[in-house]
Amino acid sequence: MNPHASSLRARANRRHILDVALTELLRTPDASMNQIARAAGVVRRTVYGHFPSRDALIAAIVDEAIEAVEQAHAVGREGVADPAEALARSLLAVSEVVDGYRLLLALAQQSVTMKGIRDRLGAVHEAGTQLIRRALEDGTFTSPLPPEGLRYVLEGVLFSVMEATNNGHVRPQEAGRATTVTFLTAAGMPHDRATELVDEILAR
Repeated sequence: MNPHASSLRARANRRHILDVALTELLRTPDASMNQIARAAGVVRRTVYGHFPSRDALIAAIVDEAIEAVEQAHAVGREGVADPAEALARSLLAVSEVVDGYRLLLALAQQSVTMKGIRDRLGAVHEAGTQLIRRALEDGTFTSPLPPEGLRYVLEGVLFSVMEATNNGHVRPQEAGRATTVTFLTAAGMPHDRATELVDEILAR
């Protein structure tokens, strides 16, 4: 077989397995590699040829989620001069992306660990910290925490709302707005202004 054709086929198989695995794990979080292989219409050996373990498969899904988060964060803040608005827009964009993965949060924490997830979010962390720093400097945010500490609060709010949504305490369609308003308020923005800003963005 032509090496190029073989490589394309292997990439297509990997893509197919990842797509099916995400669907199966969202439906049945404890789905085994055998179940995923059957759902993908391949033998187990094919799945293990791309992913040596279930944890490796979940890690690959997490990596794709991180890539999607990075892209959404960048698009959300692009061309927005005001740091608080840029942060709000990027967080709303990220919330839309993570909604498709939020049911995998518990699995990801077991397989990748929160430190591993944080390490993968380096680019998002840096951009978010810079926006928070600017908002603190111009007085939009008022917090006793330094920018890096406030960024941890942002991350904590996002993951907590994801978990609360999974447990039925927050409606999925309200999660992004709730996350963003909660963080802006925690950062020291008056609640009325935070709500107004987020609603203005969502109305556009």
